[in-house]
Amino acid sequence: MTTTTPPPARAGRREWTAVAVLMLPLLLVSMDVSVLYFAVPAINVDLAPTGTEQLWIFDIYAFVLAGLLMTMGSLGDRVGRRRLLLCGAAAFGAASLAAAYADSPATLIAARAMLGIGGATLMPSTMALIRTMFTDPRQRAQAVGLWSAVMTGGIALGSVMSGLLVEFFRWGSVFLVNLPAMALLLVVGPFLLPESKDPSPGRFDLLSVPLSMAAVLPLIHGLKEFASDGWRPEQGAFVGAGLLFGALFVWRQRTAASPMVPRGLLRSPGFAPAVALNAVSAMGMMGSALFTTQYLQSVLGMSSLEAALWSLVPSLPIGVAAPAAAALVQKGLPRAHVVTAGFLIAACGFGLLTLPGTGSLALVLVAAGVLACGIVLVMSQMADLALGAAPVEKAGSASSLLETGAEFGGALGMAVLGSVGTAVYRDGMPAAAPETARETLGGALAVAAELPGRAGESLARAARLAFTDGMHAAGLTGAVVLALAALVAATALRRIRTAPPAGH
Repeated sequence: MTTTTPPPARAGRREWTAVAVLMLPLLLVSMDVSVLYFAVPAINVDLAPTGTEQLWIFDIYAFVLAGLLMTMGSLGDRVGRRRLLLCGAAAFGAASLAAAYADSPATLIAARAMLGIGGATLMPSTMALIRTMFTDPRQRAQAVGLWSAVMTGGIALGSVMSGLLVEFFRWGSVFLVNLPAMALLLVVGPFLLPESKDPSPGRFDLLSVPLSMAAVLPLIHGLKEFASDGWRPEQGAFVGAGLLFGALFVWRQRTAASPMVPRGLLRSPGFAPAVALNAVSAMGMMGSALFTTQYLQSVLGMSSLEAALWSLVPSLPIGVAAPAAAALVQKGLPRAHVVTAGFLIAACGFGLLTLPGTGSLALVLVAAGVLACGIVLVMSQMADLALGAAPVEKAGSASSLLETGAEFGGALGMAVLGSVGTAVYRDGMPAAAPETARETLGGALAVAAELPGRAGESLARAARLAFTDGMHAAGLTGAVVLALAALVAATALRRIRTAPPAGH
């Protein structure tokens, strides 16, 4: 006698309504990464921060977010993902209110840090709840595709939103927009969202918390500083410290009775390749953004708001890429083929940035759009693969590892591609140019503005040409990296099968 396993339960209107509610805080958390871009001048006038304080106002949110993702993912598996999500929403809302009415740089820095804590609870919790609510592979892939599109689009939307709000309102309005979404989540979340947690999680490993933060924060900080300032001993010290504490963190996960990262998780078929390939895709996304945003402003001469508005154009096809990838996989096309194609499409986007004619706005936007489509195609599939490979009771830990890997990948992309572009830029600048002009394009344009007549024009023209050459070199490097990632994906994912849709 043969028995058939009943198909997974399909989600209904309640679950899809819950997803729509979850997308609002996710959008705002991702927007807060870039929401201060155009608010800085107004903040400088109002609060008069020092240069160091201004850097902390910018960076503290992303640092705290990245440092606490693994902790919050593990905590959600233990105390309940809905409970942690609602606590995070309350913290995010309170911190937004404090940031909006901050009367000193220290207060704003502290509020931004609290926003990072809230964001670290919201991001893995939203993805983990999707894993809990959607047991049917077809529907889960659709929900994860939506999650990926909203997450990616929010980062691009944040800078535009800040520009529009600051144009008409006080700078604190960029934080006040968070309050309605968090209030909505707190009101309807208890009714729409199911509670879920690991039934036997073991004790929470407190020692892993500082070890994880000591591994993540210095490494990401060092890589980002390397991208902006080049290689210096202090950057090397940060990276070395991060690697040292990373080794200690891994040792702790191997030896602890109840580790923060479940030992069996990375051995789940497909999970480790999903995390690694997702990190590579984030590397491509952030590495390209480093050049295209500067190109629009400093080479094509756009204002900050104009550049931000144009930068939304490549984000428009993102909403189609993730659902299209899910549909192809569900129709039987092997996931390895879809992900390989995604990397190759993204590599073509980088390739377009290497063309000699890269000087037109249209070509840069097309290149960025092609690259974004390929990257989101990969990221949505890797998120779905990671969640499907992880046990439901470990969904929080799985989500946080995926997102932490993406943070590393983004920082690495800025460091590697940024260093390639910077090296070519410096090599292309005239030897007689001032050192400040040889460091960055922004420095060169500032120096050129102070020079008389043709001397200033000549320096600015040389700097823009050198930057464009650097972007070409970075594009070529990115294309090679993503082409290699396509080869790895074709090999690593070849034997990983996709579960059939419910009812088949």
